[in-house]
Amino acid sequence: MDFTPTEEQQAARELAARIFGDLATHERLTAAGTGTDAELWKALCAAGLPESVEETGLLGLVLLAEEQGRTTAQVPFTVSCVYGLLAVARHGTEDQRARLLPGLRDGTTVVTGAFPAVAGTGAVRVDAEGRLTGTLDRVPWLRDATHVLVPAEDRTLWLVRTADAARPVEPVDLTAPWSAGRLTLDGVRGERLGERLGERLGERLGERAGSLDGRPSDGSHGSPSGRPADGSHVSPSGRPAGGSSHGTPYADVLAAARIAFAGLQAGVCAGSLARAVAYTSEREQFGRPLSSHQAVQLRAADAHMDTESIRVTAYEAAWRHDEGLPVGEHALTAAWWAAEAGRRVVHAGQHLHGGLGADLDHPVHRHFLWGRQLDAYLGCGTELLAELGDLLAKGAAA
Repeated sequence: MDFTPTEEQQAARELAARIFGDLATHERLTAAGTGTDAELWKALCAAGLPESVEETGLLGLVLLAEEQGRTTAQVPFTVSCVYGLLAVARHGTEDQRARLLPGLRDGTTVVTGAFPAVAGTGAVRVDAEGRLTGTLDRVPWLRDATHVLVPAEDRTLWLVRTADAARPVEPVDLTAPWSAGRLTLDGVRGERLGERLGERLGERLGERAGSLDGRPSDGSHGSPSGRPADGSHVSPSGRPAGGSSHGTPYADVLAAARIAFAGLQAGVCAGSLARAVAYTSEREQFGRPLSSHQAVQLRAADAHMDTESIRVTAYEAAWRHDEGLPVGEHALTAAWWAAEAGRRVVHAGQHLHGGLGADLDHPVHRHFLWGRQLDAYLGCGTELLAELGDLLAKGAAA
């Protein structure tokens, strides 16, 4: 693959870096707490950054997510782009795209995802009438979301309005970022992603998303945005990258989410390491900067290599996703690096700050919280490796 961003991707990344850098300051983040910075969210949407993801693809989103993670900006940018904008653009019907995409572009509609850390562990049941029952824990940015993309036990995808939940959104941990909450569904009617009104419940979403060779199936629809008629996304290179290339819409969205959050973790780690480097370069011990000590240099070097590993695997997986290439194994690899190496990096960033690292009000502590929450959200390394091993074994057997 070519690691050089396109002109559009680079321009979007530079704009995002400037906006996040100007508005996601320590003082503003402290004031926002675990809530969303409304002014920052409006600035991002006014600049057209969510909308740009439609053209720059998942790799473009990863580049922007890095900038969000670098500043730990309290906005639902990454989550709404991957679970909302990209999911609806790739797998929604013409009617769903017409209704939801304008709001997702301007920020008035925010979609979060209740996807499990590991595939196959969902606990939401759906009946013949399309009513969903179950409890979803630790859904990111749930308090800001207007909709939740819910995977059912049968691996169909459902959009549920948070206003229709069985009970008000319950905060899970007010000390953690992301405004995570618990959503309880008790016979709530959802809207199946990619399903037109009147289509039977048992029809496979994968059949409507497009056939395996990329040709549109009978249930596909034209796109008002100029994308292929099967509802697939156009990669930055100009080649169609439909959801059918990645299996079912469930598998496609799960892979995209893992890759996007790996990109977010790359930014979190880069920001933590940058703070550690700046601190150890200024802080002196016995008349010498801490950064001149070999032990500090080695710890920082290991953290740098871990951060680059997260970034490279996320870039490769995102590029393959945009090009319509098989991506399941690469998404799991990126998620494993983000979970395992990300935990090491944010611990190193905190430790290199010495006693300041234990200060809950210090900026580096926010990187620590984000890194650990991303680690938990993506799933522990052992589970991810087990799933990757199963996937490799099935591929070898086939």
